Amino acid sequence: MNIVDSSGWLEYFADGPNAGSFAAPLAEREQLLVPAIIIYEVFKVVLRERGENSALQAVALMRQGAVVPFTEDLALTAARLSVANKIPMADSIILATARANDATVWTQDDDFKGLDGVRYFAKRR
Repeated sequence: MNIVDSSGWLEYFADGPNAGSFAAPLAEREQLLVPAIIIYEVFKVVLRERGENSALQAVALMRQGAVVPFTEDLALTAARLSVANKIPMADSIILATARANDATVWTQDDDFKGLDGVRYFAKRR
């Protein structure tokens, strides 16, 4: 199973320099998990930068994976991971979701660098 975090989705949608790094896990929709927090983050950025229609189109593509709701169990695990790894709330929710589902996180977010179960790609300009 795979989770592409918000930075990966946004890089892919923008066809940025690292877009190709996220193409394979995004193409394997039957193996793709999408934590609800990632939908929030991506929708917010696309809404701000490109408007409601584009943001809704982005979410429609994201829904082709299996959307994972944020539960009480994930909340507790995420809080523990946040404290242990000194990572922000959204990142800890994503990591908790990945670990609960034996998934790999694909990202270019520095907060994930060096964590187990993460495929990290340094941002390129």
